[in-house]
Amino acid sequence: MRRSLSFLPTCIVALSLLVLPSRAQERPASPRGEVSTQIAGSWGDDGYEGGKWVIIDYGRPILRGRTGMFGEGANYGQAVKSGAPVWRAGANMSTLLTTEADLMFGNAHLPAGQYTLFIEPGADKWTLIISDHKAKPSGGSDAEGIWGAYNYDSGKDVLRAEMTLSEAPFSFDQLTFSFVNMSQSGGTLAVMWEKELATIDFMAH
Repeated sequence: MRRSLSFLPTCIVALSLLVLPSRAQERPASPRGEVSTQIAGSWGDDGYEGGKWVIIDYGRPILRGRTGMFGEGANYGQAVKSGAPVWRAGANMSTLLTTEADLMFGNAHLPAGQYTLFIEPGADKWTLIISDHKAKPSGGSDAEGIWGAYNYDSGKDVLRAEMTLSEAPFSFDQLTFSFVNMSQSGGTLAVMWEKELATIDFMAH
């Protein structure tokens, strides 16, 4: 007589309940995230052709009930900088910007390549900083580069451009980068955390 396999779903669920908690414990407090888009291509008979990727790889801190992350007045932005000269705009390893296309942020030109991305947060405006600093894989690594924004040197800046700062209609629990209002030629980079929303337009050049 063939044995019924009706018990298998129950076993699978039971095993998954044992595995999921351990995986949750292994998950970093600020998971790594990525946002990407393609620009400067065109639609043809074979689909989207010639597009250039723009990618941001960053750590995503979570509020976990905290409020007032950016502070106010003379202390605005100090907490997120955590003693560094600028904000890493992420968590742990420095935020990375990779672009296959030459870009323009306002009047500032950025050649194709890989860079580190930082932000100078101000109460009235934020400044986007794109740098030639290399990103170290860990704070204790002997590799060339920096960890987060510690030992940041403005002499390695490739681009500085002003961002527009506004209040979001709701609180973003996790730091979020997003490409919005995109077209073939460019769009807007948005950075959101808690109730802060900073944006900057860019275009392929």
